[in-house]
Amino acid sequence: PSEEELPGGMPNLPDGHPLNDLFKRFFGDQPPGQGERPEGPSSLGSGFIISKDGYVISNSHVVKGASEIIVRLSDRRELKAELVGSDPRSDIAVLKVKADGDLPTVKLGHSEELKVGEWVLAIGSPFGFDHSVTAGIVSAKGRSLPQENFVPFIQTDAAVNPGNSGGPLFNMRGEVIGINSQIYS
Repeated sequence: PSEEELPGGMPNLPDGHPLNDLFKRFFGDQPPGQGERPEGPSSLGSGFIISKDGYVISNSHVVKGASEIIVRLSDRRELKAELVGSDPRSDIAVLKVKADGDLPTVKLGHSEELKVGEWVLAIGSPFGFDHSVTAGIVSAKGRSLPQENFVPFIQTDAAVNPGNSGGPLFNMRGEVIGINSQIYS
């Protein structure tokens, strides 16, 4: 048997090999890495709906350079979104989706009322895992990163991973008081 591998890491086994049936069961007739791929690069992020008429908040870096934006709701509906506006300095993007008015919205709070030591929840889709929630406390308010003095950050130890960007940061009253934006380690 050949030691070569097909693209995607699947071994190139001879016809009739017993493992071929196992690979077909899991991957179909095409080896891993040989299926359909979306054209061009894709990005993954989170966001939240702020109005019944379809306005969505996310991060600017999540939608930067996108030729198409698809918003997937918790009920698995997928809605095409238009970029209304984006500000890279504050890392905020406003999107608009068309829907029939039954969109789930969040309640907005005031970050200036947030206190250091208060519990917060970060919600998003880290690594593509939908509807993930992490909890933490507010470690500091009004933080700024080197070379980034425009927006004061809320520092928290709630785990935020790639894919959480743009998702809401909730206080314990269920109000959005921030947007998951950066990981600084």
